[in-house]
Amino acid sequence: MRSERLTVFVVDDDAAVRDSIALMLGLKGYRTSTFADAEAFLSAWRNDWAGCVVADVRLPGRSGVELQETLKKRDVSLPFVIITAHGDVATARAAFRSQAVDFLEKPFDNEQLFAAIETAFALEEHRIQRKEGLRRDAEKLGRLTARERQVLEQAALGLHAKEIAAALGISSRTVEVHKTRIMEKLGVRNVAELVRFAIAATQPQDRE
Repeated sequence: MRSERLTVFVVDDDAAVRDSIALMLGLKGYRTSTFADAEAFLSAWRNDWAGCVVADVRLPGRSGVELQETLKKRDVSLPFVIITAHGDVATARAAFRSQAVDFLEKPFDNEQLFAAIETAFALEEHRIQRKEGLRRDAEKLGRLTARERQVLEQAALGLHAKEIAAALGISSRTVEVHKTRIMEKLGVRNVAELVRFAIAATQPQDRE
């Protein structure tokens, strides 16, 4: 089921085209928000926005591709569908280098746009689910004591109880007690899951 948070952000300086796309998408059940140029979109931008951008290449100020690149530099991975009445290979390549989902030349078939948006939404759903998973994991890690966090970090290195005990200056039995408590707090069922969680917990997290 599609998240209600997902919105198609339509950026086009031609009001007739912008409104036509928004109307067509609205009739198809998509939630939309429209902007006349890249600057208007960037001024309104909120970190909790999710969905995809349908942007024209030729816009006053920043182009659609430049808007895409600007968001990437800000660590925003919102998927883009680039549309244009003036398609060329160089522009298409620039769009795809910035990981655009699709590059559609006007007049495009509505089904092509729907398909591109669904691909973009699938990417967004995956990103949102992963972000939620990281948030839940962070909450679980917050339940650990300082010593339990140390044991977990050692486990992430693949060390056994005796090696962890030697590294932390405690007994192997104490390490095992800590492991049991850590597993309970993190909701993992075995040492393999504990190590997987420990490794994931030490990875850099998304900044979005």
